[in-house]
Amino acid sequence: TLGTQTDYRDGEAQTDPYSPEYVVPSGSVPEILMLATLTWGRGLPAGQAEMEIIDRIREKCAWEAALPPMDSPSNIAKRLKMMEAMERKEWAYREEEIDKLQKVQLEVFKKLLQRREENQNELHAVRLYKQWQNHRKAKEEKMRKIQRDCALMLRKLIAKRKNLMGKLERRDIIKEYNDFSSPTYAPLSRIGFFPDNNSDYYVVKNFYLNTFAGLCELEKSVRDSVFQLKIKAPKPKCPITKTGYIRKSGRLDTVLAQVHQ
Repeated sequence: TLGTQTDYRDGEAQTDPYSPEYVVPSGSVPEILMLATLTWGRGLPAGQAEMEIIDRIREKCAWEAALPPMDSPSNIAKRLKMMEAMERKEWAYREEEIDKLQKVQLEVFKKLLQRREENQNELHAVRLYKQWQNHRKAKEEKMRKIQRDCALMLRKLIAKRKNLMGKLERRDIIKEYNDFSSPTYAPLSRIGFFPDNNSDYYVVKNFYLNTFAGLCELEKSVRDSVFQLKIKAPKPKCPITKTGYIRKSGRLDTVLAQVHQ
């Protein structure tokens, strides 16, 4: 009457169904003993195929009961003929089962081959996409290089066309100082000038601004009126109402006056 709580469900703890011992009376052959080869999970519970097996066993039992006795040569010949016919029938049934099994196996093989082909197609598609991406990147890099080389050659040609005859020209200092893109203002690094090396040359270095003592001394020298700031709010250019808001008409008049000016 006590209930128990286990860590497993009944389906996991279930074993083969219990089969009690039995005694067969002499002279009787129970039909259920013909299904002794079927066990739980292998034929039981019975399905369509097992029902066909049971029907064939019943037909074979009826056929064995209909066999003539072996008491005369004619009965023996008739018995042999019936046995040969039954054997041919069993062989035909066995061939039909083999055909069915082969058809099932072929269907399974077709599905496996189709799945493998789909996987191979996916792999080929991924590989082709990667190769296409690599070729596209290489093409873009090559085009960028061609464009850089083209721009470089164009600049060289333009520089050459400025002085086709190769005449020597005097330096025009006024023109150089007037052109802010000239080497006077922006010298090229390939001729040995690196503007970043002297970047701190133009930094303001002041004792009063960079040190705390200088700031204190600078604060002492400033008058007190400098620190006492008085800011007056500007008077609005538009007329204001008693509540402190600007009318829309006044704001529009101010905008029109500015446009007129």
